[in-house]
Amino acid sequence: MHAEGFTTDKFAPLRETFEGNFASGADIGASVSVRVGDETVVDLWGGHADAGQTKLWVKDTIVNVYSTTKTMTALTALLLADRGLIDFGAPVAKYWPEFAQGGKSRVTVAQIMSHSSGLSGWREPVSKQDLYDWERAVELLAAQEPFWEPGTASGYHAVTMGFLVGEVVRRVTGKSLGTVFREEIAEPLGADFWIGLPPSEDDRVAELIEPPKGTGLDANLDALNEIQKNWIVNPLFSVDDSKTRGWRAAELGASNGQGNARSIALVHTILANGGVANGKRFMSEAGCRKALELQMEGTDLILAQPARIGLGFGLASGMMPGINDSTMFWGGYGGSIAIIDMQNRMSFGYAMNKMAGTTMGDMRALGLFTTALQAMSAT
Repeated sequence: MHAEGFTTDKFAPLRETFEGNFASGADIGASVSVRVGDETVVDLWGGHADAGQTKLWVKDTIVNVYSTTKTMTALTALLLADRGLIDFGAPVAKYWPEFAQGGKSRVTVAQIMSHSSGLSGWREPVSKQDLYDWERAVELLAAQEPFWEPGTASGYHAVTMGFLVGEVVRRVTGKSLGTVFREEIAEPLGADFWIGLPPSEDDRVAELIEPPKGTGLDANLDALNEIQKNWIVNPLFSVDDSKTRGWRAAELGASNGQGNARSIALVHTILANGGVANGKRFMSEAGCRKALELQMEGTDLILAQPARIGLGFGLASGMMPGINDSTMFWGGYGGSIAIIDMQNRMSFGYAMNKMAGTTMGDMRALGLFTTALQAMSAT
């Protein structure tokens, strides 16, 4: 497979690494992009957008990137905080009074940003349609008690993070999360990333290909504790849901963002480049660096692995070894990822349609990112 797109001379080794993922069968359709400062140095795409390999992955192909969406939701909150609209140290109930129910009056915005509010799922049985109904989903979260004492541990808020942070965004702006992201970030940048996809864009969406049998999120339910099991089965989504209009239209700020590597890297230029992207200042540099402030450290109750979490992003830890202390990241089910290296002012995006059974990126993306770091350090 010959990749379309370009690299600068310095970053030319990424083309070989990217094409190698196709040669090995690791990828069917994918894109990778790197920006340094305010310049795109890598923008590659290739392969096929469908399982039958009849439709090419082209320049403007987009795909559901699952939890890489969380980085866009976190950035939206960071942007509003930089403008003085959100105080991460304040109780969520300051902005969303109903949230104080169930003993949550002291839960802070920082805790919902760092997966430590104890609201990793819904206590009440919920359906997919409930989660497509914003009011219903947030009312249930506001009413319920946490699964563990907030602030004592992280426990991946795989689906709820988008509703929790998104409702704070809605309360302080009067607009939905997807609308604020689009108006304040995506449209000014010309970034092709969507939280809530209009029908006009459906034809550009690549078909996700399920992880190998026995490796998906619901593969070993019997081995999980009740909190871990809750977020997977209540409700139980499948990859096929990502192909429906209901899923795509909803504003699931934790899980249904549609974009490609180019849009991921472009959006996160804001954070990597000290608040400036495409020559426009979106935030202060100090506001960007707040994302690196450690909120929670220890074994995550859901992921069951060591984690260090800042304001909406993972920090250097066993989840992502080998990165510097000024790098943050988050990845999506199947393999997509966003990585922001503030030290090198580099933003990295990878999006694909052949899914692995992982929740936080895999060796395809990490191999590409490692190649980018090596190119960055080359003389």
